[in-house]
Amino acid sequence: MPPRGTIAEAKDFAQRHGAWIAARLGRLPKAAPFLPGTVVPLRGVPHRIVHRSGERGTVWTETRDSGDKILCVAGDIAHIERRVHDYLKREARRDLHKAADAYAHELGVKVKRLSIRDPSSRWGSCTSAGSLSFSWRLILAPPFVLDYLAAHEVAHLVEMNHSARFWKVCAKVCASVERAKKWLDTSGNALHRNGIAPNPGLGTRHIPAG
Repeated sequence: MPPRGTIAEAKDFAQRHGAWIAARLGRLPKAAPFLPGTVVPLRGVPHRIVHRSGERGTVWTETRDSGDKILCVAGDIAHIERRVHDYLKREARRDLHKAADAYAHELGVKVKRLSIRDPSSRWGSCTSAGSLSFSWRLILAPPFVLDYLAAHEVAHLVEMNHSARFWKVCAKVCASVERAKKWLDTSGNALHRNGIAPNPGLGTRHIPAG
């Protein structure tokens, strides 16, 4: 509803366009909580969560004889969601540290701090003091997407803007800029369905890089 719209106008619109609204709701990404049986796209590769209650450890990956990838979670079933979430955040931090450090070295800049969060408005951000922040959900995307976001934020340490000079710096160190941007535009919103409980009000969001 537009900022100046009224409830009466909204109700009228809903009544006149009910079929269109229903079709749009049907295309929203379905919630995918971190529970046994859920498929998680780890680094863009589908992994089905499997509970291994009788084994020691926390979370690890395996490949079945069929070639299917699974994400094994040990311990009490009540802790599965937290353990999977913690595992994905650790993997995201490791991959992003590696990529950011490599790009920083190539550009002759220094990353002072790197944090992993779950922002609702962007995939990454950079401060003039050299602190980078990224969404842990990037570990769910193909590696070239995570690499691009790391390059994007490190490039801001050279150009704190989105000018032509910034994009030139970004393209200098990352060959997959356009490919990754296209993937984020078409598939990025779906990453936000992972790790959340079913919610009929769940919608999609367009989230840019910082």
